[in-house]
Amino acid sequence: MDGRKLEYKGEDALKAIEKLTATAGEVQHGILKEILKQNAESEYLKTYMKGSKDISWFKSCVPVITYKNIYPYIQRIANGEDSSLITGQPITEILCRFIPGLDDGKAMYLYFVKAELSTPCGLPFRTVLTSYYKSKHFKCRTRDPFNDLTSPDQAILCNDSNQSMYCQLLAGLVHRHRVTRLGAVFASAFLRAISFLECKWAQLCNDIRTGHLDLSIIDTACRSSMMAILSSPNPHLADEIEDICSRPSWKGILCLLWPSAKYIEAVVTGSMAQYIPALEYYSAGKLPLVCTMYASSECYFGVNLKPICDPAEVSFTLLPNMCYFEFLPLGENGTLAMDIDEEEAVPSDRLVDLVNVKVGCYYELVVTTFSGLYRYRMGDVLQVTGFHNQAPQFRFICRRNVVLSVDNDKTSEEDLHRSVTTAKKLLEPYNALLVEYTSYVDTSYVPGHYVLFWEIQMVESATSIDAKLLEECCVTVEEELDYVYRQCRTREKTVGPLEIRVVEPGAFEALMDFFINQGGSINQYKTPRCIKSSSALKLLNSHVLASFSSPKDPRWIPLNGK
Repeated sequence: MDGRKLEYKGEDALKAIEKLTATAGEVQHGILKEILKQNAESEYLKTYMKGSKDISWFKSCVPVITYKNIYPYIQRIANGEDSSLITGQPITEILCRFIPGLDDGKAMYLYFVKAELSTPCGLPFRTVLTSYYKSKHFKCRTRDPFNDLTSPDQAILCNDSNQSMYCQLLAGLVHRHRVTRLGAVFASAFLRAISFLECKWAQLCNDIRTGHLDLSIIDTACRSSMMAILSSPNPHLADEIEDICSRPSWKGILCLLWPSAKYIEAVVTGSMAQYIPALEYYSAGKLPLVCTMYASSECYFGVNLKPICDPAEVSFTLLPNMCYFEFLPLGENGTLAMDIDEEEAVPSDRLVDLVNVKVGCYYELVVTTFSGLYRYRMGDVLQVTGFHNQAPQFRFICRRNVVLSVDNDKTSEEDLHRSVTTAKKLLEPYNALLVEYTSYVDTSYVPGHYVLFWEIQMVESATSIDAKLLEECCVTVEEELDYVYRQCRTREKTVGPLEIRVVEPGAFEALMDFFINQGGSINQYKTPRCIKSSSALKLLNSHVLASFSSPKDPRWIPLNGK
């Protein structure tokens, strides 16, 4: 993530936002001018601007790009070349107004680091959040009542996610009467914690009752920090928690375990919206779901100025001092215009500046950052919902072309098609053909997992297909998906085993009939590669003949960037 961020708190932050958004156009002009001044000598900008720092030249000469265009430069830096290829700097890694009393208690925010790898030249290859948690900005942060976390830093920084989860939940339970807010970065991570708690609450209660940490926690820093929290036996607290967790229904469990909690903070927009019903179940609908910011690995973008609004109504105000924003106009449903290809060059004159977007219209976000991205298509589809002073407010619609996502994984239609194409070749020696397929994400259990519906045709003289072959197909699909998916499956275990449901012949004809009866055109019908309709999903499930899954612990492990 770009290093720029708001350094204000409370009323000072709100005043700063008012000032920035009141002159958004001027601020944007100054930001782009500053970026060009800082990075004018980078190899990338010199290729197009010949050393110029002129803004008009930038807009006419620097192309609009996607990841595949900047990848060769990133790869060169990873292999040891200087980061001046793209940037002039070395590459390094509001709620109180609405909810009173937050500074009187603790925050049970569950944060985790992820597996860290290295590029060939030794640069750390890790997620932006892992980079932040390991930085001095987090470790040496100013202690104040609002960021008083229940989790000790040592538990957050533990590389073993199970030990980290255990210790963080234990700390949250010890401080249960002081917790005023709950959360994690993503809704999926918070639900994973609830699932973990369902399995481990008896052990956690035993630790509290005896004042001794479970022997399964072997990380030295974790043990040391947690023993300071478990300073003495507390059988009364253990009995309270045991009484709550042993109830037959966990509906509303969050309010019972943490009675002073006022809200749950997590990303619940985009693909994370699928987890809203589960969060509402565990809170009995009594805790607002708060989504405070819009950010990515590339840059911090904006804030939600109405943090306790309904999740379906979340809009983010883009802060004009974060980076230089431009927008690619899209069609009525967030689709690309017919004359713009997904990966091809976009004419510069098609882009719209921050202050010139129109309410109700859809755009793809394009950013120029201090850290060396120039006119970079983020792939985020946004809809303008209004303005705060001169700064537009956007609703996040989706990631372009992403059809499946459980956690940090983002699988596109192209990725899915490539994986299925490889896997279906396993059927050919048996004279079996994959006639049609589609998919969806099943989040009825934690962790969620990908489900593929396959219709298989047995041609003349076909031999029988056994379960082992279909399980091998599941494994092959997963092997062909990207590094992030495989890391989520193996190291982080935030995505469950992929499942193939074989449907009876004619199932996809029935699916087509369903969509045509809903008003679709038979001339334009294409099988959707991801099912969003609950009725369509019910139809397909009614045609399922058998189900097969990959192993819980697959034979493959994620490799560096592969």
